[in-house]
Amino acid sequence: MYQKRWHVELDLRSIKTLMKMDILRCKSPDMVRKEISVHLLAYNLLRALMARTAQMTGQSPREISFRAAQQTVRDFRILLLSTDDLAGVVDVMLGIMAEHQAGDRSGRSEPRAVKRRPKAFPKLQHSHAKARRLKTYQGKAA
Repeated sequence: MYQKRWHVELDLRSIKTLMKMDILRCKSPDMVRKEISVHLLAYNLLRALMARTAQMTGQSPREISFRAAQQTVRDFRILLLSTDDLAGVVDVMLGIMAEHQAGDRSGRSEPRAVKRRPKAFPKLQHSHAKARRLKTYQGKAA
């Protein structure tokens, strides 16, 4: 049970940090939902490619490096959009993904700690032009 929980933790970390979803950029609730949906769609597409790679090579999808798979897709993006032989390019891409193995993580344990440190400055609540005029944002760190 602990191993399954560990994989869930790794998957959530992959979604948040490797896919740059740790800080959402949208402001309105509708746009935040859309941003999360797009991140999850990209994550699921990448995991589907990893599963297809694992099926082709006879290995487990967990044995394929998520980071390397993400970088491979990113490197192939222009070729994928401009080629007439999409199936051939995808096969080459999957072959490259299969070469990158994830490390053996049996019995791994990570410390529980906050990675992001609080900033010494207040959050900017106004436009830069307005903040330059307000005394709240003048001076050194609080």
